[in-house]
Amino acid sequence: MTMGADESWSAADAARHIAVPRPNDDKYSRGVLGVITGSVQYPGAAVLGVEAALRAGVGMVRYLGSQRAQDLILQRRPEAVMSAGRVQAWLIGSGMDYADREDAAETLITNALSQAVPIVLDGGAIDVATRATGPVVVTPHFRELARLLDEPVESIAADPERWAREAALRLGVTVLLKGHITYVTDGATTVSVSAAPPWLATAGAGDALGGILGSLVATHSDEVLADPRLLVGLAATASFIHGAAAQRASAGGPLTILDLCAHVPAAIADILQSDGPVANPVW
Repeated sequence: MTMGADESWSAADAARHIAVPRPNDDKYSRGVLGVITGSVQYPGAAVLGVEAALRAGVGMVRYLGSQRAQDLILQRRPEAVMSAGRVQAWLIGSGMDYADREDAAETLITNALSQAVPIVLDGGAIDVATRATGPVVVTPHFRELARLLDEPVESIAADPERWAREAALRLGVTVLLKGHITYVTDGATTVSVSAAPPWLATAGAGDALGGILGSLVATHSDEVLADPRLLVGLAATASFIHGAAAQRASAGGPLTILDLCAHVPAAIADILQSDGPVANPVW
C-alpha cells in the first residue's frame, strides 16, 4: 500500500514561505537568481523562466546563455542582467536537451555547480544533481524521472508519490514531481499540491514553474543553506503559486504561459491575504 503524503499544501502554508519585502530591503537582499536555461533549439524556455522569476518577487535575475536567448529576454524584460556576478541561487536546465547540451552551457553549468548555493535543476539538467555542491531541488515530469532512475515510465505514472520519495532518497535531493497532483519530497517529508487546472498541461508550463521556484529559493538562500529541508516547503509553494496563477489566467478556458506569468503577482497577493497578515514569513 502506498503511504499517503504527509499533507496537502494550502494557501496558508504557502503564505508562510513567501518573503514580503521590508522597508530597508534592496535588490540584493531580496535575492539574486542566476539562470542558465534555454538553447539554440528552445530559446523561449529562457524567456519564460526569467519572466516568471521576476514576477515572483526576486530582486534580480542574472541570465547566462546564448546570445539569441539574451536578445529575446531583453526585449521582454529589460531589467534582466546579462553578465556574471554573485548569485544566491541557480536555476539550470529548462529548455535543454540532456543528451546534447551545448558546450558553452556545459561550461557554465559546471561552474555553477561548484558554488555553495542552492540549485534548482529542471528539464535537461536534472542528471547533474549529484555533481552539485549546494542543496538541490529537481523538477522532473514522469518521463524525466523515469529516465533519471532508469525505470519504466509506466511505473512512475502508476505510483508517482512512491517514486518521488525513491528519487529523493537515491539522489539525496528534494524532488518536485510534476503532474495533475504534484508531489514534493526530500524522502522524509512529502507534501502534495493540487492547485492547477487541467488547462495547464501545455508547452512552457514547467519553464515558468522553474522560474517561480528559482525566485523563492534565491530569496531564501541563507535559510536553505542552514536547513535544506526548507526546500520542500519552497517547492510546494512554487507549485501552489504556479497553479493559482494558472487558475486566474484560465478562468475556465485555455491559457498561454505568458498569461500565467502575468497573473503571478496577483496570485501571490491572494495567497498572502488568504490567512490574514503574515506575522512570521520565512525569511
